[in-house]
Amino acid sequence: MHKEIDAFLNTEPTRGKPPQSTEKPATKPARRASASEVKTGHIVRLAVRTKQLELDTAFEYHSTSISKLEAQMEAEKAARKAGYPIIGYVIDIQRI
Repeated sequence: MHKEIDAFLNTEPTRGKPPQSTEKPATKPARRASASEVKTGHIVRLAVRTKQLELDTAFEYHSTSISKLEAQMEAEKAARKAGYPIIGYVIDIQRI
């Protein structure tokens, strides 16, 4: 049966041999934060929908604002821009 499958897929028989990959996994270099990058702001999670009768989807937005209300407003604008016209409610707002 393996011979027939291999013949159908036009590949060499791989029974008993582990797949070998010559590609190395891409690694990103470590990024250092500069002094000008300050870790302040909020992470806002909203419940959003594209249709009226649809299940809620979580939308996460990272804001640099120190005001919760401003961060929420920025997140709602970003969600609408991303294609979610219906904003249900705020799931969570975390301070960074």
